[in-house]
Amino acid sequence: MTDSTTPLEPSPAPTPEVATPEVAASPPPSFVKLAMRNMVRKGRQSLLHFGLTAVGFSTVLFLLAWFGRPSLPQ
Repeated sequence: MTDSTTPLEPSPAPTPEVATPEVAASPPPSFVKLAMRNMVRKGRQSLLHFGLTAVGFSTVLFLLAWFGRPSLPQ
């Protein structure tokens, strides 16, 4: 028993559209490229944020090592 809304044969695959040379020559910039461009444009702020992140991450690692150190008997 077949449903009247279900096609009996599969539909043909859609044909790919041919890209124009302008579109094919310039793909959208990647996330990394956009991030690097933004970092160069805002140099001092980016360096400040990088420094704060590095200090914060180092502090977290130091505190984890300090509180997780084994207590050896003396």
